[in-house]
Amino acid sequence: MSRYWSPIVKGLTPYAPGEQPRIANLIKLNTNEHPFGPSPRALEAIREETSESLRLYPDPTADALRRSLAARFGLSHDQVFVGNGSDEVLAHVFMGLLRHEAPIWFPDITYSFYPVYCGLYDIAYETRPLNDAFAIDPRDYLPDDDSRAGGIIFANPNAPTGIFMPLADVERIVAANPHCVVVVDEAYVDFGGESAVTLADRYPNLLVVHTFSKSRSLAGLRVGYAIGHPELIEALHRVKDSFNSYPLDRLALAGAMASVEDEAFFRDSCERVVAIREAMTQDLKALGFEVLPSGANFVFARHPDHEGAALAQALRERAILVRHFAKPRIHPFLRITVGTEEQCRALIDALRAILGR
Repeated sequence: MSRYWSPIVKGLTPYAPGEQPRIANLIKLNTNEHPFGPSPRALEAIREETSESLRLYPDPTADALRRSLAARFGLSHDQVFVGNGSDEVLAHVFMGLLRHEAPIWFPDITYSFYPVYCGLYDIAYETRPLNDAFAIDPRDYLPDDDSRAGGIIFANPNAPTGIFMPLADVERIVAANPHCVVVVDEAYVDFGGESAVTLADRYPNLLVVHTFSKSRSLAGLRVGYAIGHPELIEALHRVKDSFNSYPLDRLALAGAMASVEDEAFFRDSCERVVAIREAMTQDLKALGFEVLPSGANFVFARHPDHEGAALAQALRERAILVRHFAKPRIHPFLRITVGTEEQCRALIDALRAILGR
């Protein structure tokens, strides 16, 4: 039936999401989901919204949620855009802010949706290699007489490496590129990084993207948002309202609002994940793994004596899923989501058996 496809579809290489199999007693450490549930206040708000009111459309501007997020960061609501998960927000960003004549720049090892969006929207791009420590070098994103980006995007902490770039280096990149938009994708920043949102009032070319899927344990609700200058936010609204005026349903709006208001639960759950991450890192190192420094809710690790694909398969045979990327430079690594204490103990026990330790 491909004869009916539009020409652009034939050339697309879609994003491959993490596997979501139905396996009994599965320990699922492959998609960076939060190991603990969302705020009880969020769950209650969702239940309360499940009523006769579902016959009505939700607020197309998501005004209450935007005002709540703005208040949390000390900003105005016209500096906040919300969408159906950060992936949809990013899709609008690529269309509305990054589609120019000059190619955009992003790391060679990063969130693999970026080149997919470029293919979908016919955006030229150039990659900048991570350094030997698998970190972003801010000097690679400074324009010169021969080269200026049409836009810049990078994840911080980076994915799948988990390495966090200091805020001073982020600011250096933003300040050096006033001619284009710099997008900082902070899906994992709440697990140990310093957010660039603090720079939003100073740089009109900065856009910061967040998600409720990771640190707020609401991956199933699909809520994401962007923070930046009102002119950038207006561009995203123009794209949204040319695509889908109602991206967030009433349940998502209610749950997200309640989650934002439960700051104590949010902070406590993030701290629990960080503590488990640090313990898991030490356990992996004790088994001989090299583990990159992580500011996320996952670790990126490799063993000097075992290929990543083989380890991933051996774990899968024990009903433990981790993520392996068969790509240059990172094929020896496994990306392992931080699970509960019990799940991480099961992972380490399984690796100990596989390695014969």
